[in-house]
Amino acid sequence: MKSKKWIFILLGLLVVLIVIALIKGKSGAGVEKVTVEKVERRTIIETVAASGKIQPETEVIISSDVSGEIIEMPVKEGQTVKQGDLLVKINPDLVESAVNRAEAALNTSKANLLGARARLAQAKSQFENAKATFNRNDKLYKDKVISQAEYDQAKANFEVAQSEVKAAEESVEAAKYNVKSAEATLSEAEENLGRTSIYSPMSGVITKLNREKGERVVGTAQMAGTEIMTVADLSIMEVAVEVNENDIVRVDIGDTTEIEVDAYLDETFLGVVTEIANSAKVEGVSADQVTNFDVKIRMIQSSYIHLMENDSSKRSPFRPGMSASVEVRTKEAKNVLSVPIQSVTTRAEKKDKDSSETAEKPSPLSSKEDKMKECVFVKDGEKAKLVFVKTGIQNTMHIEIKEGLEENDEIISGPYTIVSKMLKDGDDVEVVEKNQLFNRAKE
Repeated sequence: MKSKKWIFILLGLLVVLIVIALIKGKSGAGVEKVTVEKVERRTIIETVAASGKIQPETEVIISSDVSGEIIEMPVKEGQTVKQGDLLVKINPDLVESAVNRAEAALNTSKANLLGARARLAQAKSQFENAKATFNRNDKLYKDKVISQAEYDQAKANFEVAQSEVKAAEESVEAAKYNVKSAEATLSEAEENLGRTSIYSPMSGVITKLNREKGERVVGTAQMAGTEIMTVADLSIMEVAVEVNENDIVRVDIGDTTEIEVDAYLDETFLGVVTEIANSAKVEGVSADQVTNFDVKIRMIQSSYIHLMENDSSKRSPFRPGMSASVEVRTKEAKNVLSVPIQSVTTRAEKKDKDSSETAEKPSPLSSKEDKMKECVFVKDGEKAKLVFVKTGIQNTMHIEIKEGLEENDEIISGPYTIVSKMLKDGDDVEVVEKNQLFNRAKE
C-alpha cells in the first residue's frame, strides 16, 4: 500500500511539473528573441559598384590610306616609340607611277593653255583687221563707192572674227581649268606618295600589332583602311566600366573612386570619374533587357607609383585589358547618426488610428489611406517601440538617420525576418546575443 501511495505522489508531482512547464512555455511563446545595437555617430560613404577593363586613356589606331605591300616595319609589339618615328613603309612604286602620270598630265594641260592663248591672240588680231575693214567699207558703202555685196562680205567677216575671239577666250578658260585639275591630281598623288611612309602621331608604346612585313594592306583617303597597329600612351590609364541605369543618376564627373585590380591582390588604387556617356547601352531582349551607361575612370598615378619604383623603364604596371572593380564614392556624410541597415524597415502609418495602433505589420490588404513609411523598433524596457524615422545616405552596412532617433538609443537590429515582417509596436522582446539566434535556428 505504501509503495502505491508513493507512486501516486510521484505521478502527482510529475503532472504538476508538466503543467508548470506548459504554462511557462505558453507565457514565453509571445516573446521574440532579438539583438540590439546602439545608435552611433560615424562617417557614411555612399558608393556605386561596377567592374570593367583597364585601357589607355589615349590610344591611336594606325591604318593605311594607300594600298600596297609593307616593305618596312622597324617596330615590334611592346616597343616604345616617339612622336615622328617611322612605323611602316608601304611599297611606293604604284604611287610613284601615279605621280609621274599626274606630272605628265599637268605638263600637257599647261601646253594646251599656251596654245589656247596663242590662238586667242591670233583671233584678236584677225578681229582688229576685220573691224577696220568693216568700218572702211561701211563708209564707202554710205558714199555709194562699193556695192551691197562687198559691204555684206565685210560685215560677215567682222562678225565671224568677233565670234572666233569669244570662242578663243572660252578655250583659254577651259585650258586654265584643266591645268588646275591636273595640279590637284598631282598634289593628291604626291600626298599619297607621302602616305606610303607612316610615322607615329604620338609618343607611346606599340600595344597591338596586326600586320607584319610582306603583308598587303588596303586603304583610301576617303575611308579607313587596314588596321596595322595601335599606339597608346600607357602613362595615363583608365578603367572603362558600365553602370546600371538605376545608379548612373548618382554618379557625377569628378567623383573619386577606389579601384581594385585582379592582378594586384591586397592593393587599392584611387581614381576619378572623367567621362559619363549620354547614350545608354541596351543588352538582351524583352524581360532580360539590361540598360547600362559607359563610364570612364582615370587612375591616379600617385596611388600606384610605388609599383613602378623597381622598373627602370617607369612604365605603367597595368596592361590594357586587365580586369578591375571600382567603387565610386557618390556622397559622404561625416559624424552623422546611423544604424545597421537591416534594422530599418517599413510599416503602414494609419492616420485614423491611435499611435499605439500604427505599428501593424505590412499587409497587401492595407487600405489606400495607409502610407508605408520607414521606421525602426527601439527597445523600450522589455517591449519593442515603433519609431518612424527619416533616413539619408547609406553604405553596405549602415544607413544615416536624419530624424527620429537620438545617440545611444537601443534599436532592434535582428533577426531580419522578425524586424522586417513580424515585429509590431508593443511586442514583448528578449535581448540575446547573435550566436544564440544562430543556435536557436539550428534547434
